[in-house]
Amino acid sequence: MSKEKLYIFDTTLRDGAQTQGVDFSIDDKQKISTSLDALGVDYIEAGWPGANPTDTEFFNKDHGFKNAKLTAFGMTKKLEHSAENDPMLASLINSKSSSVCLFGKSWDFQVDVALGITNEQNLENISESAKHIVGSGKEFMFDAEHFFDGYKSNADYALKCLKAAYDQGARWIVLCDTNGGTLPHEVSKIVSEVTKRIPGENLGIHAHNDTENAVANSLIAVQAGVRQIQGTINGLGERCGNANLMSLIPSLFLKKDFIEQFELNIKRENLKNLTQCSRLLDELLNRKPNKHLPYVGASAFSHKGGMHVSAVQKDPKTYEHIEPEEVGNSRNIVVSDQAGQSNIMSRLKSIDIQVEKNDPKIKKLLEEVKDREFIGYSYDGADASFELLARRLIGDIPRYILINEYDVSVKKDSAGEIISHAKAQLEVDGQKILCEGQGNGPVNALDNAIRKNVNKLAKYSEYLKDLKLVDYKVRILNTGTEAVTRVSIESTDSKGVNWFTIGVSPNIIDASFKALVDSLDYKLFKDKAPASL
Repeated sequence: MSKEKLYIFDTTLRDGAQTQGVDFSIDDKQKISTSLDALGVDYIEAGWPGANPTDTEFFNKDHGFKNAKLTAFGMTKKLEHSAENDPMLASLINSKSSSVCLFGKSWDFQVDVALGITNEQNLENISESAKHIVGSGKEFMFDAEHFFDGYKSNADYALKCLKAAYDQGARWIVLCDTNGGTLPHEVSKIVSEVTKRIPGENLGIHAHNDTENAVANSLIAVQAGVRQIQGTINGLGERCGNANLMSLIPSLFLKKDFIEQFELNIKRENLKNLTQCSRLLDELLNRKPNKHLPYVGASAFSHKGGMHVSAVQKDPKTYEHIEPEEVGNSRNIVVSDQAGQSNIMSRLKSIDIQVEKNDPKIKKLLEEVKDREFIGYSYDGADASFELLARRLIGDIPRYILINEYDVSVKKDSAGEIISHAKAQLEVDGQKILCEGQGNGPVNALDNAIRKNVNKLAKYSEYLKDLKLVDYKVRILNTGTEAVTRVSIESTDSKGVNWFTIGVSPNIIDASFKALVDSLDYKLFKDKAPASL
């Protein structure tokens, strides 16, 4: 039996750009669209040429996509213009796009309130716009905005809106759940009814995530007949976001009901690029990745409970619905006070520490982790500090920089500016080195005292000169006069490797210092720096 074709339509660069705090540059759009084209999506809706300089410039370029059709977005013509004289439609036709997607109202309430025109005038705008775009030779698709609400309000009129575009040669009629309030059972029922009027091979679904059902609504719409799925990378989008293609694509490839019935133009081997594609978007937006995203999140295949880890080691399918490598992700065994020996052994193996299962050092390390977590440490998010702890107990990590003492002071000058000053006495190869620095806070000053004086650290200066602190978090673990503070630091270097360290103390400066020292030690260890004599 031949499989039916499904088409993937990405709208990250248009819908995603409506997200609060997101503003794509030309360079961002180029990198994201290149990644999507390499993944193999069918359509890339990159924006609205004519609406702003960035989109206009992007659509004036030849991007040379190998797989995707560059799609321009816009709206149906205005009542006061003919389609031939509508400047917005002209900008879409004149752009270097292969396809044009126009949205138009399909809910009679919106036609009246938002557009202020009659139902018949709206149908005329849709029909004439479709005819004009199709006549230009570009592939045309119609986004039926507010379709599901429109159908529930006035099914006959909502269907007339679809037919107005379809009868003029639209390749795709896309059913939009614009406010994201439709539930899966409603989507299934309504799509099934629509397919009686318009073939499923010409229908698409555009779901928003306001009830956390965008992915479910998209999948059930496919089962009900649609053959194009619209969505964004990581579910980026206005309000609660859009359908997440990073979840939809692997589900279509890896879940039995879809594998047996459908095929995509995306190649199966490209699935391993999904995690990279997901994290590229976060990197360009300067956002921390959501580690709890299905399939591509850092925690998607993380295991913490000792019994869970033991079961996963025997058969990963016990707690993993797919192999993480299929989507370019990896398994993560978390070490915590809930950990058992299975967790410890698995983590040691992942960092290339070879220890026999019955080695007493395993029990000692497990007890040390639990004791430390009892006083406030948390190693499930501080892999670098855990590795240092393990290697110190096992005895295969050298001593690098000895920090004998430090002093931090904070003062307010006559101009009202708060200035922090730090001194740290370091020792390398028996030589004492005094480092000083200032910062906008005591921790920043202490960091600067060490990192901005790396030229004094002799043989370690080359190793530490590219070290950067990416993030710094403080958590007060209990209240009152005996409060304990936990500090976590995220660091990186020119190789693009990020690592996390932790420090705990009743004193925030001391906790910060411990996390900072671990960061230095881990950098020197991973770069194979020589030991201090």
